[in-house]
Amino acid sequence: MTTPATKVLTFEEWRNLPETSQKYEIVDGVIIVPLSPDAEHQWIRQESFIRCREFARSSRLGVFLHAPLDLVIQRSPLRVRQPDIMFLNSERTGIRGRADLKGRDPLEVVPDIGIEILSPSNTRRELEGRLTDYHSIGVYECWLISPEAETAEIIDLRGAEPRTSAVFGSTDTLVTSLLPGFELNLGEIFN
Repeated sequence: MTTPATKVLTFEEWRNLPETSQKYEIVDGVIIVPLSPDAEHQWIRQESFIRCREFARSSRLGVFLHAPLDLVIQRSPLRVRQPDIMFLNSERTGIRGRADLKGRDPLEVVPDIGIEILSPSNTRRELEGRLTDYHSIGVYECWLISPEAETAEIIDLRGAEPRTSAVFGSTDTLVTSLLPGFELNLGEIFN
């Protein structure tokens, strides 16, 4: 018995697909649809995003956007990721708000920070693949927020290889040099 071949999408075929609110990623042209996030995952993403957005509005350093939103890693073979949250620095990207996003294809703008809320189903291989992809396009940092461990790990992607630069626990406040003045109280996120 043979299994049907998996359809491998090109960039052009993918761009012609209908819009969807379903979170998915594309790895080497193959659409991967993960299980829907659980309520805890959504809570942590929402609480993190609200605090990030408030900071972005007051600081005017850039904008935070959240999934589902496609980030093109490469066109061929097609590779698209959807970080839970991403930060685009205004000075580097020219994006300061909705007007800068409207009528513009933001899919190939490289974020400064990608934020991933981990799920129990995430595998080490899957996480390494995402980090490798973010590193390959020039993302500066990836935050891995673990609801299970109640930690946030900052992975610095600016060197030759991704490396952990900081780990924060549930009673700590996450800070990063990429966002001067930003503080994410993890106790508020995990409670």
